[in-house]
Order: sequence, then C-alpha cells, then structure tokens
Amino acid sequence: MSNLEIAVAGAAGRMGRTVIQALAEADDLELGGALERSGHPLTGADAGVVAGVGERQLRIVDDPADLESFDVLVDFSHPAGVLAHLEECARRGRAAVIGATGFDVTQRDALRALAQRVPVVLAPNMSVGVNLCLRLIESAARALGDDVDIEIIEAHHRNKVDAPSGTALRMGEVVAEALGRDLRECAIYGREGRTGARERATIGFETIRGGDIVGEHTVLFAGAGERIEITHRSSSRMNYASGALRAARWVHGRSAGMHDMLDVLGL
Repeated sequence: MSNLEIAVAGAAGRMGRTVIQALAEADDLELGGALERSGHPLTGADAGVVAGVGERQLRIVDDPADLESFDVLVDFSHPAGVLAHLEECARRGRAAVIGATGFDVTQRDALRALAQRVPVVLAPNMSVGVNLCLRLIESAARALGDDVDIEIIEAHHRNKVDAPSGTALRMGEVVAEALGRDLRECAIYGREGRTGARERATIGFETIRGGDIVGEHTVLFAGAGERIEITHRSSSRMNYASGALRAARWVHGRSAGMHDMLDVLGL
C-alpha cells in the first residue's frame, strides 16, 4: 500500500514546519503539498529546506488550487485561510485535520457546513495528553459539582495572537457542559479593580503571554480546605504534530462529518 500524502497549510509557520519534520520521520506518510498565505515571502521555496529536513523537490504554493495530489490536509494556519482551504478539500473530496484556533461564530458555522461534504477533525489542541486531560477535567467537574470555584490559567509564547487559547476555551466548555452551565454566560475573562466576592457559578480565565512558552494549561478546582489542579505543559510542538498525523491516519477514508481528537483517540 502506498503512503498517505499529506498537504500542510501554514507550511512556513512554527507548526507547519514541525508537521513537515514529523512527516520526515514517518514510514507510512509523506509530504504531498505545502501551502502558505497569498504573497508569503517563502512562496516558491522548497518546503523541506524551509522545515530544515533537506530538499524535497516540493515548492510552497500560495493558492490551494495549485496543490498537487494529497489525501489529507493538515492545517495550522488561520481561520480565514482554513475556510478557503476546506473549500478546495471539498472540491477534491479530501479529508482535513484542522488545528487552527480563533474562529468566530460565523466561521464555526461555515466549518460545520463544509464538514457535511468532507471528513474533518477539528481540535484546538492535537496533543494526546491534552485530550486525556479533557476527560479528567470532565470527571472532576462532575464529581465536585458546584462545591468548588473553577479557574483556567493558560500561558503561551509572546507571538500568540488569540486569547484565551482555543485549548483553554475548550476546557471551559467541557467544565460548563459537565455542570449544566452556558460558558457564554458564566465565563469571566480576567479581573481588575473592586470586583466583589467571587460568584461560585462563574468560570474564570487568566491568560499569560511571554517569551517562548510552547503551551501550559491548568484547571484549578478550589474548594474549602483543598484544591485540585489538572495541568498540562508542552515543552515541544512535536507532540501537537504527532497528534495531527495520528488524526490524519484516522480520518482518511471516513465519511463526511465533524470529528475531534476524542474521536481519534477513542475517548
């Protein structure tokens, strides 16, 4: 059986380069295309050279229609780009793994509509460890109920453009769903001044941006006399890339629909 061909969107970015590095180590996958935003200065460059894995005779393109053959698109670019890339996947009947974050409500609706035409794995965090933490967080929230205050603290590098992170928001959604709350109504994003006593039904978010922090997330359950902290720390982007390629293997050949990493991991 021939290797699965993976196209990488955002190929010159931090995650795109890491995915290409992971592909270079995979025996059953190969790089089938590399895509960047229109006018990117590295358009035309060899994708392997850009990623530091040596020449691959495959140039970075800035138009999804110019991608050559691929079986699955792995996309860590940006929301507007993702939608254009998914349109091309739908035209060709190809699956996609989406790790980009920062989608607004309208963009999420568009994603769901496109997923009716092709199989899509959408996850704000592709790490196996993070997705295991989501299950632990759900169990803790159900067990502790309304007897604790819940805070979510996340930290990322100084260049991350959205806050809170998509992973932190997903953690908040998991907690809210477990407790029968609506995150849109109970979330508190940072505090300043005389805020008064904390309301038990709220879920707080604190954001840290600095240096080269890859990604850290903690969900704090604080009760009377004790507290529980569920923490995940990433020291390398390679775990995200490995998770994305695991998702690519899983989603290839699936029927159209929206999936997440919990589906991929059987959780």
